[in-house]
Amino acid sequence: MRLWVEQQTGRRLGHIEQLYTFADTQVLGVPELERSLLISYLALTHADPPSENWRSWYEYFPWEDQMRAQTQRLVADITLRLKSWVGTLAAEEHERQLRRVVRLFGGDGEVWDDQLVLQRYELLWEAGMVTESPLCEEPVVGMSMDGDHRRILATGIARLRAKIRYRPVFYEFMDETFTLSALQRTVEVVAGQAMHTQNFRRLIAQQNLIEETPDYAPVSRGRPAKLFRFRREMIEEGQIMGSKLPIVFSR
Repeated sequence: MRLWVEQQTGRRLGHIEQLYTFADTQVLGVPELERSLLISYLALTHADPPSENWRSWYEYFPWEDQMRAQTQRLVADITLRLKSWVGTLAAEEHERQLRRVVRLFGGDGEVWDDQLVLQRYELLWEAGMVTESPLCEEPVVGMSMDGDHRRILATGIARLRAKIRYRPVFYEFMDETFTLSALQRTVEVVAGQAMHTQNFRRLIAQQNLIEETPDYAPVSRGRPAKLFRFRREMIEEGQIMGSKLPIVFSR
């Protein structure tokens, strides 16, 4: 798998695991097949240097990026459209689907759960609000993908967001040395939500995952930021497996 990806993309993989096995007549976009099987993998790599075939997953799932102000307006619009769809359903389905809308997209006291990526996509699919749905008339924003591939991507995002809570694989994204601000930004991008800076730093320090270096990050102005690195002996010894990422959101 590593060799194949490097040959295809020129990128080296870090952490890699089998994600899921999908079985669907449409999964490969070949409807004449009676059954198609697709074994998907989740792998981490550096985004630099950028390339033409590199895409942010938020281009496909813009409602998942909760750190942008425009996302809140998008989610509000999606929620209104979903509630309108719920209004067309039979009475026995109405309440169940309405609770589902609120649970997945927030409101009425419910808090946004960043791990429910697949469930949100599946709800939009059922409501005909994504291009891949056969019921689609007016999709919400977001790039489409062939066959069942956006559902597979949603599964991968959800898996990674869950994984960083019990195994900080985010070290795969970082350079050899990094600032604490860069580390926090990286985790926030994956989670799609902002975090309390002081709580984040305190809990990272408590887990003894990183250590200071004698170096500082070059800056054009202001106070230079201290550079850190992951304690490689912990990673090599497998102790990092039991570490837990401090997902402490700012709201």
